[in-house]
Amino acid sequence: MYSQKLPAIYNTLIEKSQEIGFTMPSDILVGSLLKTLIASKPSSHILELGTGIGLSLSWMIEGLDKDSKIISIDNDSTLITIVKSFFGDDPRIKLVCEDGSKWISNYQGVGFDLVFADAWPGKFSDLDQLLVHIKIGGFYVIDDINPQSNWPEGHQEKVEKLIHFLESKQDFSMTKIDWSTGVIIMTKLKTG
Repeated sequence: MYSQKLPAIYNTLIEKSQEIGFTMPSDILVGSLLKTLIASKPSSHILELGTGIGLSLSWMIEGLDKDSKIISIDNDSTLITIVKSFFGDDPRIKLVCEDGSKWISNYQGVGFDLVFADAWPGKFSDLDQLLVHIKIGGFYVIDDINPQSNWPEGHQEKVEKLIHFLESKQDFSMTKIDWSTGVIIMTKLKTG
């Protein structure tokens, strides 16, 4: 495995995860990829769906320049409170405690340069409503596409249906990567 330079806060977040029994940590390789993709988008507007304990967010912040912004959404108020204690002073970060589906359906702001969907909304639901908010040349990134031992019965079929849906999107270029937990990266195309 390749050595990754971890964000300074990363080990503290891992310790907090263990302390509270948070069992859905993000993969280091996916975090490093997100950092690199975000670094390619100066003055960017980023969306994360599924803040969790903030592990992916810590990587994404590493890729931000001073003029970029991240909105991170999670419906768990305990997790959002914890993440605010670590990142709440950074003016580039907006942490929102809200149901992702509701947030997506109400969003009317500027488009996103990158969306990392690590929650049900924006990944398995509300996709059409979300994808319209990605700028031309912007990225849509999801992980956890390869089978995992903790998947409930029937989840594999949901993942296959999701992949089929994403493959049908003519206004995106898509790459499936059999790496880490399984990653899909899509870039919005200029059409017409």
